[in-house]
Amino acid sequence: MASTAPTEGRRERKKRETRQRISDIATGLFMARGFDAVTIAEIAEAADVSVNTVYNYFPAKEDLFFDREEEMVDRAAALVRDRRPGQSAADAVLGRLREDIAERNLYAGIRSGFDEFMRVVRESPALVARLMVLHHRTADRLRETLAAETGAAPDDPMPELVAYELVNLVNLVTRRATLGVADGTPPEQAAREALARLDAFESLVTGELLDYATKPGG
Repeated sequence: MASTAPTEGRRERKKRETRQRISDIATGLFMARGFDAVTIAEIAEAADVSVNTVYNYFPAKEDLFFDREEEMVDRAAALVRDRRPGQSAADAVLGRLREDIAERNLYAGIRSGFDEFMRVVRESPALVARLMVLHHRTADRLRETLAAETGAAPDDPMPELVAYELVNLVNLVTRRATLGVADGTPPEQAAREALARLDAFESLVTGELLDYATKPGG
């Protein structure tokens, strides 16, 4: 049977490829010289496009650095939406974090080279501010999903409390892992320490939060 999924047209493919090329070139410049030292004009010249073209794809300079922001913002909410029957929101989010740590991937902050990415962030006030916004957007997206999944009343504080608690917990674990790798901790040791830290944090969280938004049917 032939697939009915929409296929990407030539125009859309070219736009996607151009966007990715601009982002890759910008990231290379940022990593080499720092975010604040690189101008949009320099990025445009290196990518052989106009400044207006760069802005058409990336309205703000920070968009070039956090080019996967929407994916990151929706990740926790998507994990909750796709959780298994019998699985709570915390199980979905923290369980995925454990898998990220085991895989030593960038979501866990343990992937080789990720410390350099975070170094560039920490050296730029604009990127630090944008990262804070990203974290808040992630928690707000999760809050909206939890409210929808549980049918919570508008004045119910639990969706917001659970969302911000889970996002903050993930950020605490991954931030420490990234700093450890940057200081020379071997990835295997960083992973062990991250899991131990996650266990410790999880032991301090109430059962009500850990069981919140358990999907019916399990």
